[in-house]
Amino acid sequence: MHPATRASVAQARRIVVKVGSSSLTDDQGHIDSAQMNALVDAIAAARASGREVVVVSSGAVAAGLDPLGMRSRPRDLATRQAAASVGQGLLLARYASLFAAHGLRVGQVLLTVEDISRQASYANALRTFTRLLELGAVPIVNENDTVATNELRFGDNDRLAALVAHVVRADALFLLSDVDALYTDHPSRPGAHRIAEVAEVDDLVVDTSKGGSSVGTGGMATKLEAARIATHAGVTTVLASATDVADALAGEPVGTLFHPSGRRRSRKMLWLAYASQVEGVLTLDAGAVRAVVERGASLLPAGVLGFEGVFHAGDPVRLDGPDGSLVGHGLVNYGASDLPAMLGRSTRQLATERGPEFERELVHRDALILRKKFRG
Repeated sequence: MHPATRASVAQARRIVVKVGSSSLTDDQGHIDSAQMNALVDAIAAARASGREVVVVSSGAVAAGLDPLGMRSRPRDLATRQAAASVGQGLLLARYASLFAAHGLRVGQVLLTVEDISRQASYANALRTFTRLLELGAVPIVNENDTVATNELRFGDNDRLAALVAHVVRADALFLLSDVDALYTDHPSRPGAHRIAEVAEVDDLVVDTSKGGSSVGTGGMATKLEAARIATHAGVTTVLASATDVADALAGEPVGTLFHPSGRRRSRKMLWLAYASQVEGVLTLDAGAVRAVVERGASLLPAGVLGFEGVFHAGDPVRLDGPDGSLVGHGLVNYGASDLPAMLGRSTRQLATERGPEFERELVHRDALILRKKFRG
């Protein structure tokens, strides 16, 4: 263990706390008062010590099951949205009541993928969070399940929490659920033991085959992806059981701690890496992949084999290798209509034939994020 790292978790000024559905409800979908009380008590204590807290809370659909006479989480989208519509109000009312007992107000923030994936709405979400925190409120965040579609979803609140953590520039992210830690193997198998710390999440080789609970959507795979997003954004991440929330926030050696990897990037580059909605795909040849990945070079038209999509200058695009593997994301300097005459040609040739404005990179290195090691 590294006491200094655990101590830094306890001292983190701005934190995001994510709690899963299974930690807020019982098996029948009722809100579990004891668990919610413990959660709010721990968060209120963190606030009393001068920390800013954003809560990403699952449970809207689960909380709506019992009032609507449902025994299990519905499979069809319309019924899930109806359950969320009923449950979200109940969930927020309970949070408001519990936090009010500590003299704290809450503010509801419902997000969709488009709120994060588009740069203008991403910036607006940041302003909302910033002002809520300045006013002393506790933001309660959830995906807007009442309008989200299967095609446009965060997928689970673990990923949403990681994205919120980098939107608000959190110092630490706590992923709380019915899972108490990351293990070397499935916890039910003999010989599996808890992993106390992870230096680099990309280097992990663990079993993530078991899915989430009957009332939730997440599993260990989604939690590792969330840890990857957060740690690549410079946010220390702790995966722990919701029953250990007080100890986790206090920096006690519970759960699994994921160390941040790399230095913090600008919000714009973090948005590009993990939240942007790409408008097209550029396929790079092997030489261009080596230049971009190994030498940190800009992407030139000569190294592009082909492209897909309709995009304009300044749009986010995905960069793939010749085998279709993801290389990274970048902001393209040309529109799709310009590319057919440019691909495979040097910038000097293009400048001579089409003018000096074409003597520039297709994607500049400063507007490019490599996903594997988060370099750019």
